[in-house]
Amino acid sequence: MSEALWYGFLENAGQRLGKSSISRGVRSEYQRDYDRIIFSEPFRRLQNKTQVWPLPKSEEVRNRLTHSLETASVGRSLGFIIGQHVLENNTSLSEKLHLRPDDFGYMVSAAALAHDIGNPPFGHQGEEAIQHFFLSPEAEKYISNLNDKQLADLQQFEGNAAGFRILAHSGQKSESIQGGLRLSLGTYGAFVKYPKESLPERKKEGKKSLEKFGVFQSEVEVFELIAERLNLSANHTAEGKAWQRHPLVFLTEAADDICYTIVDYEDGMNAGLISFEEYEDDLKRLIIMNEEQQKTYARLQDKKDKAGYLRSLAINKLIHETSEIFKRNEDEILTGEYDKALTDDLDENLRKIWKNIEQKSKEQIYRSMTVLKTEATGKTVIPFLLEKFLDAVFEPKQNRQYYLLMPTKYRSVGDDYEKIMQTVMFVSGMSDRQAVQWYRYFMGIDLPGYD
Repeated sequence: MSEALWYGFLENAGQRLGKSSISRGVRSEYQRDYDRIIFSEPFRRLQNKTQVWPLPKSEEVRNRLTHSLETASVGRSLGFIIGQHVLENNTSLSEKLHLRPDDFGYMVSAAALAHDIGNPPFGHQGEEAIQHFFLSPEAEKYISNLNDKQLADLQQFEGNAAGFRILAHSGQKSESIQGGLRLSLGTYGAFVKYPKESLPERKKEGKKSLEKFGVFQSEVEVFELIAERLNLSANHTAEGKAWQRHPLVFLTEAADDICYTIVDYEDGMNAGLISFEEYEDDLKRLIIMNEEQQKTYARLQDKKDKAGYLRSLAINKLIHETSEIFKRNEDEILTGEYDKALTDDLDENLRKIWKNIEQKSKEQIYRSMTVLKTEATGKTVIPFLLEKFLDAVFEPKQNRQYYLLMPTKYRSVGDDYEKIMQTVMFVSGMSDRQAVQWYRYFMGIDLPGYD
């Protein structure tokens, strides 16, 4: 059974969005995906987007770009391990589809590289700022013609769905290239953690794939095509569409979970919010070092070297544990019966340590005064910019200067929904620094070219 199911998920995985054939060259389709993402403008802007600390002044802590690169590295390891497992147990797949373990590694790695590409400035606080704006009286003049699902796209704005739009959206008909970055279908499958539209909400069903949504109304049609080609079974209701998760998305999700849990904790230690002793104790309990590792650790003198060594051992341990969880639940993952994060199935002791680290991070890092103060800035800046640029696209003659400041590709000529979506994508695509700088210009705090 598993071989037939894997074949269905992978038969068209190397086909590129907008093309009907699979090309063969020195690089695999999935290596090309990785390269397309890493050279793209939205990916570059992640270097000035929040991971934990908005507008960080120190290189000691990660930004969203370094987090994405690290997540891609972990994702590649997970994909390779599972690819090796799948091909060893289903030998005809490599013969029929010319697959290698590296293909799984790059598929997951490319998806993991892009997993935060749709995040707005100021991280999750930026998402909330967009949501709150479209729930406010200030937004009523723009949204009056939207249907319920279009409205939900904005009032429940999701960075995951914005990421898929960046990767797969077709712009105006006059544009020569359609389909966003035109990645391979397998990479899209491994990217979309929440394969559903915004309405109806289905969180109460207790399935991980239904906790949020990952597809705006503007991209439902293209995701339907991808889901059909990847043989993702439909999980629709009378009110809305949802699909089974692609099996490799579990690995993308695990890579992200591992990195932000362990690495954010290390950043908290580097920023002085977690003591080294506390960090050391928690990671030692997570790892349980063998004799050789203990000797290596004892030779290290610098605390940062010690912290880095513990982090590398912890990530390696979690890669091993989550890949084993995948293997144990492979049949249920392939049939769609398994619908939770792999890290939810860590053994009881590991899970307890994991949850303890998450709780400490929440209380001592994410709620620190520095983080909260800067996040509060985002809740002022983002609504301000949305209103200015929405006025510009709805009434360009009266707001000519703001309209002309927008890049041409965001000056939508579509209906109200498309105008709003393009404006939201413009603002949410800004880096933290860009958003603050635009705000300062418009408020007269800074003047371009004036010292």
